[in-house]
Amino acid sequence: MDQIPNDENKDRKEAPRTEQHMMEIRGFRFNFVVLIVHLNMVLYSMSFWIQHGTLPYLTKKLGVNPVTYGYLQTTFAVVQLCGGPLFGRFGDLFGGQAALVLAFTSSAASSFLTGCATTIPLLFLSRLPSVFMHAMQGGQMVVTDMSEEHGRADALGKLGLSYGIGFILGPLIGGYLAKYFGVESASFVSCAVAVLSILLVLKFVPKHTKIYHKPDVHEDDGHGVFSFRKLTTVLTQPGVLFLLLVKMITGVPIGIFQSMFPVVSVEKFQLEPQQNGYLMAYIGLLSMIIQGVGLNILSKRFSDNTVIKASTFILIWAYLLLSQVETVWHFVLVAIPLCTGLTTQNVVISSALTKAVSHADTGTVLGMNMATNSVIRTVSPTVGGWMLEQFGFQSFGFVGFANSVMITLFLVQKLRD
Repeated sequence: MDQIPNDENKDRKEAPRTEQHMMEIRGFRFNFVVLIVHLNMVLYSMSFWIQHGTLPYLTKKLGVNPVTYGYLQTTFAVVQLCGGPLFGRFGDLFGGQAALVLAFTSSAASSFLTGCATTIPLLFLSRLPSVFMHAMQGGQMVVTDMSEEHGRADALGKLGLSYGIGFILGPLIGGYLAKYFGVESASFVSCAVAVLSILLVLKFVPKHTKIYHKPDVHEDDGHGVFSFRKLTTVLTQPGVLFLLLVKMITGVPIGIFQSMFPVVSVEKFQLEPQQNGYLMAYIGLLSMIIQGVGLNILSKRFSDNTVIKASTFILIWAYLLLSQVETVWHFVLVAIPLCTGLTTQNVVISSALTKAVSHADTGTVLGMNMATNSVIRTVSPTVGGWMLEQFGFQSFGFVGFANSVMITLFLVQKLRD
């Protein structure tokens, strides 16, 4: 039977030497570097969703139809797919600081070009700098380096909590900016927030963080950023390919739905920019609660195997309910089990992947993890546009239901605690 590598499967001596970065506030001890990373995740998420939340309205202003919008989303996904694994390897070789600076620079450039886009070709051009826009992955690298295995799922979940704060603020700010200053202004504010993150990283994040587990893991191992051999070595580690395949297959239905959700919110739910901001903020709040509270409880009481199986089981019913959604208020209710299953599964799989490889390769495996999302986003807009046009909104729920049933049955057989 297949087992996900966990703490007991690894005979690894953990002794992170992070004492020099500890600080105390009202009797609570915090790692200052990790706090800065969390702050940057709030800013990154806010920056991304300020721009992304208003993108459907910018594309509508430029005369982009749903098919072309799908191509725009596909372009973004392909570009990110090309950069994800390379970004992870870059972080392993040059450190968390360099990786985060690269990510925020990409974010700033993409946002600036989006704000300047006055034609459809320029809008497509604005997607190209996002090749290394993987700040969440960079934050996961640093947090992984500064956390121990037994608390890693909770640590990564807390990082998602910070992302959720930005997810709430971003659409609200973006909706306000679009309403009173124009949709282009949202992109320029997004750019300014990314520049602020660059300054914070350069000031407060150490060049290398892997040294807090092993003194030599940041040294060159003879494989460069573009080493296919290194990527293959990491991919063939026990459990890695299995976890990536599970995440990719289960991610297809939600990827299809997410790619078309901006269109659905405008066309089906008839939401204005500010109303759409409120809905996105609500989803962000749900994710925050799950990652900030729920994952801490689950990671202490249950194994990774059990949590992954339970999350896919929840998704069965969440997708079935999604197929029956008719109004935005229906979706507000369905979002609770949907966010619970998806968020839990994504964080636990990310945690399990970092446990399956050496500390020197956590950035690379996280890059592969992010690449699975990009693969899904590459095909999702085209498939989603076709499904929406041919079968309607309900088809997203039925596809997710069938997918989750098959994956749950498979995991019950393969993962036995």
